[in-house]
Amino acid sequence: MALRISLFVSLILSLTPVAISQLAAPAPASNVCNGVFLSYVYTGGQKLPPNFKSDPGKQPYRFESMLTVLNNGLDDLKAWRVYVGFQHHEYLVSASNAVLSDGTSFPAGVGNGTVFSGYPATDLKTAIETAGDLTQMQVQIKLLGTQFGVASPNVPMPSNITLANDGFLCPKPTAPGKSEMHVCCTKDANFITNITVDDVFLPRQNGDLTIMYDVVKTYDSSYWADVTISNHNPLGRLDSWKLSWDWMRNEFINTMKGAYPYVVDSSDCIFGGQGTYYKDLDFSSVLNCEKRPTIIDLPPTKANDSDVGRIPFCCRNGTILPPSMDPSKSTARFQIQVFKMPPDLNRSQLTPPQNWRINGTHNPDYKCGPPVRVSPSHFPDLTGLPSNTTAVASWQVVCNITKDKGTTPKCCVSFSAYYNDSVIPCKTCACGCPRNTDRTCSTTKPAMLLPPEAILVPFANRSKMAKAWADLKHLPLPNPMPCDDSCGVTINWHLYTDYRRGWSARVTLFNWDETNFPDWFAAVQLDKATVGFEKTYSFNGSTLSLEGKNNTVFMQGLPGLNYLVAETVGANPQKDPRVPGKLQSVLSFTKKNTPGINVAGRDGFPTKVFFNGEECSLPSVYPTSADRKVSASALSVVLAVLVLILGH
Repeated sequence: MALRISLFVSLILSLTPVAISQLAAPAPASNVCNGVFLSYVYTGGQKLPPNFKSDPGKQPYRFESMLTVLNNGLDDLKAWRVYVGFQHHEYLVSASNAVLSDGTSFPAGVGNGTVFSGYPATDLKTAIETAGDLTQMQVQIKLLGTQFGVASPNVPMPSNITLANDGFLCPKPTAPGKSEMHVCCTKDANFITNITVDDVFLPRQNGDLTIMYDVVKTYDSSYWADVTISNHNPLGRLDSWKLSWDWMRNEFINTMKGAYPYVVDSSDCIFGGQGTYYKDLDFSSVLNCEKRPTIIDLPPTKANDSDVGRIPFCCRNGTILPPSMDPSKSTARFQIQVFKMPPDLNRSQLTPPQNWRINGTHNPDYKCGPPVRVSPSHFPDLTGLPSNTTAVASWQVVCNITKDKGTTPKCCVSFSAYYNDSVIPCKTCACGCPRNTDRTCSTTKPAMLLPPEAILVPFANRSKMAKAWADLKHLPLPNPMPCDDSCGVTINWHLYTDYRRGWSARVTLFNWDETNFPDWFAAVQLDKATVGFEKTYSFNGSTLSLEGKNNTVFMQGLPGLNYLVAETVGANPQKDPRVPGKLQSVLSFTKKNTPGINVAGRDGFPTKVFFNGEECSLPSVYPTSADRKVSASALSVVLAVLVLILGH
C-alpha cells in the first residue's frame, strides 16, 4: 500500500505545471447553464518563422483553439452568432462549422475581434426536442491561425466572448484556467421580439441594402436562383456594382440572365472534379467555375435581349439609386443557373453561397452578413393570372454601410461667405496624400486660403494664385506648400446672403475626376436650418429625414442637369488648365421657422455633406467677419466667378 502511494506521489510530482493545471481544472460549467453556453479553449501553438529577436512583439506564433456553442435553453437558437474579442493581431486561417459574419473569406485578419456565424448548421435545437442530442444542440468550431507577440508560457486568449444574437444578456466570461474562458448567456426578459417559438423561419431583417437569394426551380443536379438587390438607405447608392460570394460545395455557374460574370472562365471545371463528373456537358458554354465569382450588371442595350436580358430591374450599367431619388431604380435583379456536385444530387439539397460582398465606384462601403433562411418569397405568376408563385427556398443577406477606421473620403467641401474675401479650401490630404512627396509639399500644414477664382483651376495651377493672395492678405506662407486634397469631387458651399426674413447659400459641384456621374445627387445636413428650407433654383431640392431628424436637404439634377461630366481639356491646351465638370444652384431659406438662427455663426454651414452617398471631408474652420472690408473689386471678383461658372 505504501508503495502504491509513493508511486502516485512520484507521478504527480513528475507532471509539468501545465499538466497540473489541466488536471486540476474544474469540469465545464455547461451543466448549470440554462441558456446558451459559450466556451473558448486554447488547445496549442508553436513559434513560427521568421525570428524577431530584437522585436518580440512582431514574432508570429501558430495558435489552435476550440469555440463551443451549446443551446441549453427552452427555445431554438436560430442563426447563431458569436463574438470573439481577439486582441493579439490574430490572422485566422480556418474555422470549421462557421464563417465570418462580415462576409470576409479565410484567411482573414481578426485582430480587432470578429463575429462568427454558423455554417452549415445555422440553428441549434434544444435538449427537449432532441432528447439531449449534442449533434443538434451544439456546434464546435476548430480555429487555426497566427497570433503575434504572445510566447509560451503565456496564452493568447481573447478579451471577451459573447453571443451576438439579439435578445440575450451575457455577463463577463469566467476563466477557470489560463487557457479557457466560458460564459452563460440568458434570455433578456425585457427584449421584445417578433419571433414565436413555432416560427419555422426567421423574419426578414432591415438594412441599408438587402439581397434575396430565391431558388425558383430545382432539379437533381442543378437549380435556378433569382437574385434581387434592394437599396433601402435614403443616401445609399451603387455605381457599376460588383457582387461576389464563395461557393461552399463546388458549385459552378452554367447560365445567367440579367447579369454576367466579370470573368468568363470554365478552366477550373475542366481540370477539376466538375469536368470528371459532367462528362457530357459542353463546358465551352459554361460561364464561370471560380470558387469566388464576381457578377456585374449588363448595359441597357441588353435589357430586351432574349438570351441574357428580359429580367425586371436588370441592365442599368450597375447603377442602383436610393429610393428617395427614384424607387423604380433602387433595385437590381438577375437569374442564375447553378450546377451542383456530389453528394448534393437531389432536389431538396440546396446550399446558398457564403461570404457575400458588394461594392461600387465612388460609393459607400458595405459589409454583408451571412445568408439567413427566411420564408419563401412570392412572385407574380408568369401567366398573368391573379396569383403568386412561391419560391422553393429563400435566403436573405443584409448589408449595411460601414466606415472602417482610417478610410479616406472620396470628396471634400470648401467654405466661403459674402462677408469674407477668402475661400477656405478642402483640407490638406482630405482624400489621401499624394505618394512620394519628396519634400515638394507638406502633408501636415493646413491648406492655404484662396481667392474665389482659384477654386476654378486644378490644384497644380493654384500655387501662384495662393502665394499672391497670401502676400495681399498678409498671411503666412509655408515652405514647403501644403499638399493637395487629392479629391475627385469637391463642393463649394458659399453663404450668399443673410437678411432679416431669410438667407441663401450657393452650392457648386466640381468634378476633377475622369469619371462622369450620371444621375448624381448631393445632400447637406443643416442641423438648425433645414426646417427653413424653401427651394433650390437649378436643382431639384427637397428635405429628407435621417435617423428620425428632418435635418437634411437632398439635391439632384433637373432633366438636362442630372449629368456631372468629367474633367476636360481647356480651350487652349497649350496654355489653359484642364476644366472640371461643374454644376451650381442657389438654395433659399426662410427664418420664419428658425427664430434665433445665427446664419453667419456656423448655423448657415452644413455639418455633413454627401455626394452619391459618400460623406465628404469638411473644413475644420469657418469664414469669419474679421475681413468685412468687402471692396467693390472683391465683389466684382465674386460676381465674375459666378458668371464664369454659370457660363460653362
